[in-house]
Amino acid sequence: MAVHDDCKLKFLELKAKRTYRFIVFKIEEKQKQVIVEKLGEPTESYEDFTASLPADECRYAVYDFDFVTAENCQKSRIFFIAWSPDTSRVRSKMIYASSKDRFKRELDGIQVELQATDPTEMGLDVIRSRAN
Repeated sequence: MAVHDDCKLKFLELKAKRTYRFIVFKIEEKQKQVIVEKLGEPTESYEDFTASLPADECRYAVYDFDFVTAENCQKSRIFFIAWSPDTSRVRSKMIYASSKDRFKRELDGIQVELQATDPTEMGLDVIRSRAN
């Protein structure tokens, strides 16, 4: 599975310049490559992010999560989320699962990985608990 250059470029912008809050990636089966499907503005919320994931199709996503530690320090973690809902096609789940590690290696700087099959597995409480 090829990775479109745009994926790496946008990820670097999120990581270095914080240009985006999140990026949703999609596998184009016909072209056999991962492409950028949606970019979230820095002002968008976690709810905007989860709403941009299709209910019955797999996606990869990166989310830049800001939080305050118990010591009152402002921090951020970059989450890689493999979204694979139970209702998506088996073929799609297999393609996403088999190319996940290779795709993730292309994005240097991911701090936390999350696998989710329904919205509760990537709720804000889960993100918060994994961020520390």
